[in-house]
Amino acid sequence: MSFFKIIAMSLVLISLWGCSEDDIFQELAGNRELVVVTRNSPTTYYFDGDQASGFEYDLIKAYATARGYTLRVEVAFTLEEFILQLDQGQVHLGAAGMAINSKQAGTLLATAPYLQQRPVVIYKSGKRRPRRLADLSQRDVIVLSGSSHIEVLENLKEQVPLLTWREVQIGDTLELMQLVTEEKAELAVLGAAEFRLQQQLYPRLVAALDLEVEESIAWYLPNISGASALQADINLFLAAARQSGELEKIRERHFGTTRFSSRMGAFTFNRRVESVLPKWQPLIERVATEYQMDWRLLAAVSYQESHWNPTARSRTGVEGMMMLTRNTAKELNVVDRRDPQQSLRGGARFIKNLLRRLPADIEQPHRLWMALAAYNIGLGHLEDARVIAEKKGLNPHIWSDVRSQLPKLQNPDVYPSTRFGFARGNEAVTYVDNIRQYYSTLQLMAVADERIQPPINVAEMAGNNSALALPIAL
Repeated sequence: MSFFKIIAMSLVLISLWGCSEDDIFQELAGNRELVVVTRNSPTTYYFDGDQASGFEYDLIKAYATARGYTLRVEVAFTLEEFILQLDQGQVHLGAAGMAINSKQAGTLLATAPYLQQRPVVIYKSGKRRPRRLADLSQRDVIVLSGSSHIEVLENLKEQVPLLTWREVQIGDTLELMQLVTEEKAELAVLGAAEFRLQQQLYPRLVAALDLEVEESIAWYLPNISGASALQADINLFLAAARQSGELEKIRERHFGTTRFSSRMGAFTFNRRVESVLPKWQPLIERVATEYQMDWRLLAAVSYQESHWNPTARSRTGVEGMMMLTRNTAKELNVVDRRDPQQSLRGGARFIKNLLRRLPADIEQPHRLWMALAAYNIGLGHLEDARVIAEKKGLNPHIWSDVRSQLPKLQNPDVYPSTRFGFARGNEAVTYVDNIRQYYSTLQLMAVADERIQPPINVAEMAGNNSALALPIAL
């Protein structure tokens, strides 16, 4: 039997197995399997090693867990494909960080919004920057095909009659940013939060113009029988998640790493990932495995400490890859601080000790960020900042609240009344922010390198121009 006859028979079987619009929600009630379509990107759904992750994934997983559903995720490779699966009732839900817009509101059901975003125009540093809306006139602007930003641009044409744009048929804004970086487009429009997160990979790109439009992000459901009941239940979950703080916790986990000290620092880090890290990565991975750590975290800390220089030495006498003091090295049984393996092991052991010694009711990821702050200024000073936060009515178990109080440890009106006195709190804040930046960048690099590939297009292989495609099971 020929290859194409096999494919044809497979397509017939798939059509027979597929659910009709009428029974997909009946099946959900019976088999408790929630089928969700999303897109593969750092802000929605990706694999961190063999672990599924992403803001949208974690939120939808929380919903499925809360309701006792098993979760099956389908990946759409363009937003048009995403909408098509919903229109045809192939899935129960679409979760892809999409804004509510008038075009989709007429054909699909939308949940209550769970995030707000503002679209921005980005450009490559050194090129002509648009400073006002009129500067978008007759420029080469690209936008994700099928996105809400097309509607934003259409509305702007009243103010900028000569505004034009190109719609790019992809599902991933990383590719928009790549096109601007490679100067295959002048400008691109995407969500501000998505850009800030992914800017770590493209530090030459800058947000030039805020389009000053507030967009509400929601999940979508097919507008068919049974969907409204699921829509109402999801709205109850989102309201409860917002009230309990679970929504903010997931948002912080994925978008809380987007502040960084400078684009030049990010650019230098990316260069050294290519030129220096390969020499040390096997050793860093080995030590991280010994101490049950993510190697990318250990790499981020060691870069912040020494820029992966095993002979680094500061004016205060700290030395080595992990910049250990003489006393700390002695406590950790590090004989030679300039030996990279000993230094990495000592630093990893020190981080694990700090994690263990923090109060048991501090949860991740706040526990990790506080341990890193303590690596820099000591547990005593960290505890002083936690006490100040609590006295201010803030939560001493939340990193952002403690972070806001750390600079007060160098305020002469405050530190004399603390138990451990003066500390360079601003440095500790920058220290943790930088590590989070480097750690997040290393994670994003893995996402960019290991993105899920689009399905094989059988029609294209056969020389047919139709859009028929046979997906590969994920």
